[in-house]
Amino acid sequence: MNGGLVKGGIADVKQVARGWRWGRRGQVPRSAEEWVPANKSTVFRSDWSRRRPAIAAREVVQKVGLEPLFRSQVRAKVEGLDNLERVEGPVIFVANHASHLDTPLILLSLPDEWRRRTAVAAAADYFFDTWWRAVGSVLLFNTFPIDRRGGVMAATPGEVLADGWSLVIFPEGTRSTDGWMGKFRMGAAYLAKEYGVPVVPVAHRGTFAAMPRGQNWPARGRRQLTIRFGEPLVAGPDESVREFAPRIKDAVAALLDEDKSTWWDAKRRAASGTTPDPTGPQVSQWRRVWEQTESPAADAPSRKLTAWRR
Repeated sequence: MNGGLVKGGIADVKQVARGWRWGRRGQVPRSAEEWVPANKSTVFRSDWSRRRPAIAAREVVQKVGLEPLFRSQVRAKVEGLDNLERVEGPVIFVANHASHLDTPLILLSLPDEWRRRTAVAAAADYFFDTWWRAVGSVLLFNTFPIDRRGGVMAATPGEVLADGWSLVIFPEGTRSTDGWMGKFRMGAAYLAKEYGVPVVPVAHRGTFAAMPRGQNWPARGRRQLTIRFGEPLVAGPDESVREFAPRIKDAVAALLDEDKSTWWDAKRRAASGTTPDPTGPQVSQWRRVWEQTESPAADAPSRKLTAWRR
């Protein structure tokens, strides 16, 4: 008898809970609510960072502050800068994205004449969500906001290219969660095709091991990073964006393969279509992360626990 009363009471409570307006929930079905246009994202002007006073200030900040700090925390090996001698700016540098170290690694690896005329496309909802983060990233890295949600921006990548500035673009749109390369979007291929500028593929390794997503400072021990600049790519006159985009991704994948092996072996695999998949093996997540926590150089300290401290 008592058991029946208890069960009945519980059923009554559940029924009341389902019908209760928790958190002032509206009684009108969502499909019948009045349509309200979504708020447009905040526009942050960054064109001032590409004017002479800001360029001069950034040169001092990068060479006197950023570069010594960066070199004190990591070691970097740079290959392929001779490929930049085959092309004149502006270009689009397209790279894989695994860490917040990627941007300073790319910029500080470039020759000074290229670095001074290169801007970085950055996510508006992350780097421009507060004024101090926006000002800091714009002044330090010459970033300009890209709205990943399709909002209105003060400057577009096309406008920056038209002004003669090269761009750094991460087609994955966000940092990798496990160090392996993600899906490439077609924005870089579209810009290169639309504005007739070359694409310089860039591949780097070790940034995830040094400072994975969720970590705010590089690991101790000066982890080894490597970065390679590939041969410039130009979209053919009859080549569509959908055809050009996979060619860019394949070039980045070939550079990653070259960095892990040799130039000759990577070229042979690229010619035969057997370049290792840069998205990594289809295994459990912990194994994918574990493999990427090893620094690329053989003489680098082997501490594989960094990426697990989140």
